[in-house]
Amino acid sequence: MLDLYTIALGLLILLPLLGNIFFPYLWLDLVYFCTIVKSGYKLLQCLRRTPPVTLLDAFLEKVKKHPEKPLILFGDEVYTYQDIDKRSNQVARVLQGHVGLKEYQTMAVFLKNVPAYLWVWMGLEKISCTMACINYNIRSKSLLHVLSSCDAKVLLTTPDFREVIEDVLPILKNEGVQVFYLSDASPTPGVEALLGRMKSSSTDPMPVSSRANITPNSISLYIFTSGTTGLPKAAPITQRKLLIAAGMFGVGGCLEVGATLVLRSKFSASQFWDDCRRYHVTVIQYVGEMMRYLCNSPKRDNDRDHSVQRAIGNGMRTEVWKEFLRRFGFLQIYEFYGATEGNFGFINYTGKVGAVGRIHFLQKKMTMFEIVKYDVDQDEPVRNEKGHCIPVAAGETGLLVCKITEVAPFSGYAGDRKKTEKKILRDVLRKGDSFFNSGDLLMQDHEGFIYFQDRVGDTFRWKGENVATTEVERTLAALDFIEEVNVYGVPVPGHEGKTGMAAVRLKDGLSFDGKKLYAHAKDYMPNYAIPRFVRLRVSIRKTSRITQKFEGDHTADGMIKLRNTETRVCRT
Repeated sequence: MLDLYTIALGLLILLPLLGNIFFPYLWLDLVYFCTIVKSGYKLLQCLRRTPPVTLLDAFLEKVKKHPEKPLILFGDEVYTYQDIDKRSNQVARVLQGHVGLKEYQTMAVFLKNVPAYLWVWMGLEKISCTMACINYNIRSKSLLHVLSSCDAKVLLTTPDFREVIEDVLPILKNEGVQVFYLSDASPTPGVEALLGRMKSSSTDPMPVSSRANITPNSISLYIFTSGTTGLPKAAPITQRKLLIAAGMFGVGGCLEVGATLVLRSKFSASQFWDDCRRYHVTVIQYVGEMMRYLCNSPKRDNDRDHSVQRAIGNGMRTEVWKEFLRRFGFLQIYEFYGATEGNFGFINYTGKVGAVGRIHFLQKKMTMFEIVKYDVDQDEPVRNEKGHCIPVAAGETGLLVCKITEVAPFSGYAGDRKKTEKKILRDVLRKGDSFFNSGDLLMQDHEGFIYFQDRVGDTFRWKGENVATTEVERTLAALDFIEEVNVYGVPVPGHEGKTGMAAVRLKDGLSFDGKKLYAHAKDYMPNYAIPRFVRLRVSIRKTSRITQKFEGDHTADGMIKLRNTETRVCRT
């Protein structure tokens, strides 16, 4: 009998050890799976109600629970949950009563990173309107395009962008778009300042009837994304999608759990950790380039003196990940993968360095994605004799696609059915099915970890932004001395992603004008899209993938004119 007890005790001790050896992630997998199931059930309950429970409801619940708790810390400014609620009521009244916004209409917000972003958004939610989040780096044609694509009736901005607004104001007025400044006074004739009117409006709660017709498919936000080609596209974020994402990160995550958000107008590597210490930050959100900046900043004796426990974000390279942990101490890093307009995503909940996610057999049953073979030269998926795509084996790189279903819908792009259709692959695994085309090449290893490899199409990523090469080419081709131009991304040591290289062939008899090119690019493109290198070529050969070695001389205007040395064109 004693031997039986001894054997049983030995097994109890041995089983966890064997589990760690043969199933090292089993416990984490089970915990994450249960979390997903619980969140999915909660989401289903919220969406089944009429009207559905939305992120606004989560915010209002926190306002009642702890009205005096800080929601936003911005420099020396503190905004409580109650402050944001009251300001959003004032905004809602002015937009509905004075501006004349009607249910389901869209207002574009052209602001820097300021607290007003949040109370304007909540105000729009309270009157069942949509907020279009405009990147404040875009100019002229791109700005007009994004406003048109989301059918914005109103543009709200600040005098910081006076020159930009005045440049397009006649066109906006002609198209019936109202423009307002979120300020006490307006420096532009014909543009009203709304801040004074908002301050004098009532802070009483808005009637619930103002949002009684909201559904899970009602659009809360438009977020603009650059895909494989062309100008920014408006990706609609529905109330359903917003609730799914809110549990993970950002402002939505703070509203969901009732946390405090520390906001800064612009990222500063030199002051980042000082801010974390000042505000007692426990969770940070990042993009890969930000983490590299932190690792490249001068070392300090107090690098590990902080209260940060977790970091969530995407785009962090393996070498940066390792250096970050070595230098700043152990943090639980949650690297995720997803597309703004996509119908799925991954998260690395194990902390495995370099991976963007992990899928085990239970999740695979729930998430109908595939990684399929992709022909880089032809820029399309490989298909078999039946015309179907071919899934890759573990360890092979392929195109990531996800089946479009009622549970995992793809809402497409506002006002652009053609570009929406280009993101849909049909007859992927069987005739009649349809999958969302991520435009990304990924690899899943034998343990179920997923790794980002590259993007497909004519695009590259720089400073955390997608750059569409075709749009940069179209802009530069308008210059009178350029006959032909080819734009592509090139890696730069010490930086994430790729920066722009413009290979230019000049018109006969005309010379290169670097200052004119730079001024033109500055006027018509956001800063992150402006090519940092220019190469003068006698002829241009375009391929799907270009790798070049280069050296160059800086010119006075900050552009670089390259010498034709060691050029190699190849497909990868």
